[in-house]
Amino acid sequence: MNYDKLLNRTLAEMKPSGIRKFFDIAAEMEEVISLSVGEPDFQTPWHIRQEGIHTLEKGRTWYSPNAGLLALREAISGYIRRHSGVTYDPKTEVLVTVGGSEAIDLCFRTLVTPGDEVLVPEPSFVCYDPLTRMAGGVPVPVVTRAEDAFRLKAEAVAAAITPRTKLLVLPFPNNPTGAIMPREELEALADVLRGTDIMVLSDEIYGELTYGREHVSIASLPGMQERTVLVSGFSKAFAMTGWRLGYACGPAPVMQMLTKLHQYAIMCAPTTAQYAAIEAMTGGDADVEKMRDEYDMRRRFIVDELNKLGLTCFEPEGAFYVFPSIQATGLSSEEFCRRLLEEKHVAVVPGNAFGDSGEGFVRISYCYSLKHITEALRRIGAFLKENGLCQ
Repeated sequence: MNYDKLLNRTLAEMKPSGIRKFFDIAAEMEEVISLSVGEPDFQTPWHIRQEGIHTLEKGRTWYSPNAGLLALREAISGYIRRHSGVTYDPKTEVLVTVGGSEAIDLCFRTLVTPGDEVLVPEPSFVCYDPLTRMAGGVPVPVVTRAEDAFRLKAEAVAAAITPRTKLLVLPFPNNPTGAIMPREELEALADVLRGTDIMVLSDEIYGELTYGREHVSIASLPGMQERTVLVSGFSKAFAMTGWRLGYACGPAPVMQMLTKLHQYAIMCAPTTAQYAAIEAMTGGDADVEKMRDEYDMRRRFIVDELNKLGLTCFEPEGAFYVFPSIQATGLSSEEFCRRLLEEKHVAVVPGNAFGDSGEGFVRISYCYSLKHITEALRRIGAFLKENGLCQ
């Protein structure tokens, strides 16, 4: 068989995820400290797990409606209204998905047709570019900069818009930088988009994890709900990564198409996870606050320590990542991460995994224990000192 002729060429030409590359190498080494993956070190809160257990004990193991249990869609609608002030009809404007990842994929495949341009802030999470390409679209990077606190500037978006622009990805709080978009920046961006036919994919998976400022959804601004698909999920804020549950909310005509695609591709999200998610949505605010406080403590500690080591670090205001500059070492992002892993058994992610503009930076996750982080920083300091790279 000539598999080169059989396989989808677009998929075959894609590079594997730069995040998983170093994680997979680290997994085969001994005594490695990995700060490479956004996996909360907290267990799913007990009352949420307990609801999942009770669901299994009660034998509620059947298919749910394609769009998800109505009770969960109602809970999601209420949760968003409570936290963002945006109201969605749970019957026509909310879809439960297999993780936020499926919701993102559905958005691209629903909204993007061959030749459409998608504006993708950079650096940003690794999936937006390849999913755009798989839908036949053209990803257009819009660079964010450390001197702007890695925020997406309205003037940069305006300059990138062409007659073929179909969609703007708005991934804030941001992975990998930890940047947020305050209200005034979102309002400037909304001014650019109003009067166009450009839709917004607002990936708010880290929306609950902000420090010092409340998260603002662009869908809450006048005239923006009708052109925004809000995507989020339970993995990060509720420490429910393995439950694989997310959701999308948006205008009914768009959500009808997302649901149709979801029907054929997935059928429905796992029922047990959906019942647990109802408990998370209705009774999990205190759990989120407790975890957020712990992340905040780790955030302040790691930023301070990295700056002491000579790795200039922008202070993130959201998510659970730091994005320090390693330019002072003279190493490329890939070389820094490879040598740190080989010499000191610490795994972090090269910044260029999140786009070309991430070169000169590395992503470090602080959703690990303080003991883990402290030892990793000690090893990073030793790596820099022994090689005369910084400090």
